Amino acid sequence: MKFDINKFLIDDIENENHPSDFEINGDYSVLILRLPDIEDKSVKIVSFAFLIKDKIYIYNRENKEFDILGDFNDLHQYLDIRIDKILSKISKLHMDIADLEDSLYEEGYESEFSNKWLNYKKELVIIERLMGHSLIAFERFIKYYKNDLDIFAFKDIAEHIDRAFRFAKQAIEKLDYLYEFFKAKQDEKMNHIMFVLTILSAVFLPLTLITGFFGMNTGGLPYTNDSLGTIKAIGISLLFEVPFVYFIWRMIKK
Repeated sequence: MKFDINKFLIDDIENENHPSDFEINGDYSVLILRLPDIEDKSVKIVSFAFLIKDKIYIYNRENKEFDILGDFNDLHQYLDIRIDKILSKISKLHMDIADLEDSLYEEGYESEFSNKWLNYKKELVIIERLMGHSLIAFERFIKYYKNDLDIFAFKDIAEHIDRAFRFAKQAIEKLDYLYEFFKAKQDEKMNHIMFVLTILSAVFLPLTLITGFFGMNTGGLPYTNDSLGTIKAIGISLLFEVPFVYFIWRMIKK
């Protein structure tokens, strides 16, 4: 169906990236809800535009016309189904995050954790941002048409939108906490590796110095003509190494 709609509103309706909004213009109003769309367990973004006049019409992006949706009850059913899918998705994400937390206590979690964390965070950020904007526009819509619709039914949808927003925010905070815990474990692991490497370097430091000394291509080095020179050089190395290792061991014990 074709309607005489303000040009600026037409631009908003046709723009799939336009944020959720509610606009009143004379004898009609336009409700734009940019919502997460749950398909094949993934989260996409879909913009719904509703024209409210004598009846309620929904914008068809394929033929760029408005199709009749029905009355306010039909609008309620249309939105209720989609909001429930979003809530179900958030509930599933909360359970997945709980499993992700358990995986932090297992070995070999690094690569699996990073990939899952990134996917969950991306989906939840999309849901939180879209539901927050949608709630503001939808509450303005309810306030304007409070005498024409089932106020309790539509406030129930508004409460579901708000719940989806809050649950998504809570899940994001949980993910941020898990990432901090993950980074702490990674840092602890790296510190342990660096500690071991430092100890090994310290242990071999006297041996390296002695080996470098006897390996110089200069004349007058001790034990060069001694048949027991190698054994004596090893003895000197151990003589320096034993107290050095003992000193390191005492430092570690402290």
